[in-house]
Amino acid sequence: MTSPAAWRAELRVVALTLLACGVTGWLIGELALALAAGMLALVSYWLRQLWRIHHWLEQPQEEPPESRGLWGEVFDSIYHLQRNQREERDRLQTAVSYLQDSFAALKDGVVMIDPRGGIEWSNAAATDLLGLQFPRDKGQSIVNLLRLPAFLDYFEEGDFKEPLMVEAPSDPNIRLKLEVTSFGQGSRLIFAGDVTRMEQLEVMRRDFVANVSHELRTPLTVITGYLYTLEESLLGSDPRFEKPLRQMQQQAQRMEGLLKDLLLLSRLEALDTQVEKSLVSIAGLAAEVAEEARGAWPGREVHCDVSALISVPANYQQLYSALLNLVINALKYSEQDVYVSWREEGGRGYLCVRDEGPGIDEVHLPRLTERFYRVDVGRSRELGGTGLGLAIVKHVLAGHGGRLEIESKLGEGSIFCCVLPLS
Repeated sequence: MTSPAAWRAELRVVALTLLACGVTGWLIGELALALAAGMLALVSYWLRQLWRIHHWLEQPQEEPPESRGLWGEVFDSIYHLQRNQREERDRLQTAVSYLQDSFAALKDGVVMIDPRGGIEWSNAAATDLLGLQFPRDKGQSIVNLLRLPAFLDYFEEGDFKEPLMVEAPSDPNIRLKLEVTSFGQGSRLIFAGDVTRMEQLEVMRRDFVANVSHELRTPLTVITGYLYTLEESLLGSDPRFEKPLRQMQQQAQRMEGLLKDLLLLSRLEALDTQVEKSLVSIAGLAAEVAEEARGAWPGREVHCDVSALISVPANYQQLYSALLNLVINALKYSEQDVYVSWREEGGRGYLCVRDEGPGIDEVHLPRLTERFYRVDVGRSRELGGTGLGLAIVKHVLAGHGGRLEIESKLGEGSIFCCVLPLS
């Protein structure tokens, strides 16, 4: 940046030049001609400096051309800007090279996309997984080369909160997880990971849980039947066997509830997002759940604040199971009444269950929907919980395109909200 002193010095040069030309012209009787000659000399000097700048910018040298005054500072300022730009460009190029070297070593495919959707760079893994070849494909549109209908919709919608699961273009037996991250001024990174083995293991896990749960029901039914027979026999009236029989029946019932929840969870996972829906009256649903809960917990009240006109597209049985799980949990862990309410916000409905119990420490909230996760193991077993209720609720809502939101503070109770799309 040029200094004020340089400007003042340049103005003094102009003033002195015009003054000298004016005096000379007055002495020789040609004032206008002398002033014109002085202005012509100044303009010629300035044009000369501009030509030097233009020539230097076309063929930059290590050092700027020598000059004095204002023009010397202009040359120096341009030179410093050039040097700073070169340093910044070198720094950015070093960072980009480092990132590319890092991405090149990854087993996952990585593709850099410019704001127009063209490929800027891709690593070797992208060749194996996505069929891209760099640098041959540089500048080509990603949607022209990666012709997967699901990916085209996903990429054009621009909502990259959730990853996309697709088959590999080169091999339909390979499952890929595509994740897109935005950076810079509209540029994007596409990560492609092979999750075939993970999906196979997940299917094996689900099948194992479903098969074991199903196979255990038969022997458990036999055990339960004999326990009831023993209780009704003379052995059941013997004080020595009264407590053991009662405890065995309680544990058999608890195991039966666990197997029932495991089978339900397996069915929900198998259904994935294919859920048969119909219009469900939220008021009727809440009333039926409240009635069943009152029967299971005599003396406790479930208050429903839901308009009779509210209906949403849902699977009645699944939504009933989810709401009943939340209400039963609230009754278990709170000695006060439970409140069921409904509100609409941002195109979604919030079916909420509120209790005035002891609340839950915020450190536990992110893990509450995990299978078998318990905040208080001793109390949960005492109350007969299976640890699968909230996992079932989560899967039910996911199948409906919704989610479970939890708010809780120690000593202030908890609010569990089923968030459902209204359309």
